[in-house]
Formats: sequence, C-alpha cells, structure tokens
Amino acid sequence: MKHLFAFIVLAAASILGNTAHAAEVGCVSTTWRVLNNDKVCVQSFKDPGVDGVVCHVSYAQTGGISGALGFAEDPSRFSIACRQVGPIQGKKPVRQAEENVFTQRMSFLFKGLNVSRLVDQENNSLVYLVVSEKVIEGSPFNAISSVPLMPWNDQPPRLDVKK
Repeated sequence: MKHLFAFIVLAAASILGNTAHAAEVGCVSTTWRVLNNDKVCVQSFKDPGVDGVVCHVSYAQTGGISGALGFAEDPSRFSIACRQVGPIQGKKPVRQAEENVFTQRMSFLFKGLNVSRLVDQENNSLVYLVVSEKVIEGSPFNAISSVPLMPWNDQPPRLDVKK
C-alpha cells in the first residue's frame, strides 16, 4: 500500500511539474448547502509552451462537508475558452501530437481535469482539449477551444512544430 501511494504521489508530481499553474478568476454559487455551497469556478492559465495564449476553464465544485474536506467527487462538467492575447511564440519546438499543458485535481486521488494542446497545421491553429480523467476508467466528458495562429501588431506567429 505504501508503494502504491508513493507511486501516485510521484506520478502526480511529474504531471504537475510540466504543466501551467492556474489563477482563480472567481466562483459563482449554484446550490446552497449548510457548510459550503456548490459552485462553478473559473480559472485562467497561460500555455506554458506558447507565449501569447491564455485559457479559461470553468468547472463544477461540490460543496458540503465532503467538499470542504476535499473528499467530494466533483462532477465531470466543464468548459474551456482559449484566446490569443499577444504575439504567439513557441518557447521551444511544439509537438504536433498531444501535449499536456494543464492538470487540475478534481478529487482526493481518483479524478482530474486535463488540458492538452494539439496543433492543426492544415488550418493554422492550436486546439486545446479538456478531458476528465479517472484512474479506474476514462470519461467521455470533454470540450475544445481553438486559437488561430494570427499576426499580432504586425508580428507573425513564431511556432516551430515538430512531429
């Protein structure tokens, strides 16, 4: 049991070490509870590999006693919107295949929200896909947002894409 817990902690640390850090924008209460209301929260994060892109993710957060203690299973309902906010420039070559850019734990051990970046070279766009993941089984819940690679104040996007 100790080895399993150590493996989970190390795996989470390696995943979180390569992803963006979010800033809380705010939360809106949706259901009243005695200790802590259910909410929909919004966080923003910058793509750690591409300057000039910011994403906003909204997600449901369960309140009550189990939510306050961190043991509630938050629902797999979320949305994502990503936009160009400055000149787009890759910090290093960007993989054409899926690259994990943001992870948010949604329950104590078993569930997370993952945002991946994909490159759509044919349509000159970055595509951000948010998916709910479970350790036991996957989840079909997902949402996408696209950012076209456009000039910013006459600066062309600089993005080196590798396979």
